[in-house]
Amino acid sequence: MNIIVVGNGGREHTICWKLAQSSLVDKVIAVPGNGGTAYETKCVNINPKECDYINDGENPYVAIAKHENCRMAVIGPEDPLAAGLADEFWKNDIPCVGPKKAGAQLEASKDLSKKFMKEYGVACAASETFVKKEPALEYVKKHGAPIVIKADGLAAGKGVVVAATVEEALAAVEDLMDNGKVGDAGKKLVIEDYLEGVEISVLAAVSVTPEYAVQGKATIVPFLPARDHKRLLDGAKGPNTGGMGSICPLDDVTDETMAQFDKDILQPTLTGLIKERFDYRGFIFFGVMLTKQGPKLLEYNVRLGDPETQSVLPLMNFDFTAMCTAILNGTLKDFNMEWKPGYQVAPVVVSGGYPAEYKKGCEITFNEPLLKASTAKVFVAGAVSGRRGSGDMLTSGGRVLACSAYGSTFKEAWEKAYQGISAVKFEDAFYRKDIGLPGAAESVKL
Repeated sequence: MNIIVVGNGGREHTICWKLAQSSLVDKVIAVPGNGGTAYETKCVNINPKECDYINDGENPYVAIAKHENCRMAVIGPEDPLAAGLADEFWKNDIPCVGPKKAGAQLEASKDLSKKFMKEYGVACAASETFVKKEPALEYVKKHGAPIVIKADGLAAGKGVVVAATVEEALAAVEDLMDNGKVGDAGKKLVIEDYLEGVEISVLAAVSVTPEYAVQGKATIVPFLPARDHKRLLDGAKGPNTGGMGSICPLDDVTDETMAQFDKDILQPTLTGLIKERFDYRGFIFFGVMLTKQGPKLLEYNVRLGDPETQSVLPLMNFDFTAMCTAILNGTLKDFNMEWKPGYQVAPVVVSGGYPAEYKKGCEITFNEPLLKASTAKVFVAGAVSGRRGSGDMLTSGGRVLACSAYGSTFKEAWEKAYQGISAVKFEDAFYRKDIGLPGAAESVKL
């Protein structure tokens, strides 16, 4: 079977790598892919701009999938999901792992997402939605701080402000609604209560359709809990980023905590997906705050998290492609997920200056003997192939790559991951040196 994977980040590299391990797979087509997917076994990168067989007005992803005889599609990023790419694949008889457009709005609209949570009793922070600036400003003044301001639409990770003071919150409202900081995404704001605690990520496989619901097949199956380290600097300091590294599983998350997550967040979400009659066959990301009152949902993402994917998928001791098939055909409830005992640590190397301005086009070199000795797997996020036919890569983004390593103990995984990091060199490369260590996770307190 040939499979098309849409996207070009670290998440998509990891997905391609995991799909290609399956005996069910002949070829993985990454569109457009990156410098890492270009060198994976069974994997081919295709740039839609270089395909002369795509007709005017034709969806390029569908055209490529047809041309390559793909029998499955996997969509990595949120933007194409929100735009309805999954619907287009299904219309063309290409089964797609990724929710259709209606379900994808759970990430594309913070307002819709909060309404969904409230309607179906998902544990979350109290919130109000505003479409005009003045009422939003008055609400902030009355409510006080700390408080959280969220742009309603997709904003590439720049639409959430955790304001410690009323002044910060008022400025955030101005920036998002009036100053065009995130464009149209800020025309509507969700303002919600500030939660204290420590954050975790729970990724899950979802197989829900109206038909599966009637047949008793609709289900969500969570993966092992993981943690993303969002702050740029050691000790959870500095600006927020798209993620400086992840670890899986988490010693500070108990079975009791996961049972409460299942009761208060997972099952109500499943109920909502069924009652809304969504066709949601794909993945969901639960951003969760562990508070003194129990787990509270911060947000849904309608795809796998990045960089959590780079630490979660390597621990899967089962066929990822077979799981995707089970998602699509309604047999996920009976699919047996076995996990490697042990830990995965995946620190991220970024370009100097990130998350602000940074240089592109820097040559990346790898000390291959050292990298091999570390047993770390490099997952590329922001890098492209260099000279044709060579193994060279050039940086093309802020988050450049992750070095993900396994160990039977956390200490072993951590040491291997950072040994792998030491084998990677490029100009102004930067990384946190404390991913997964005590004090590295941001603990949100008043």
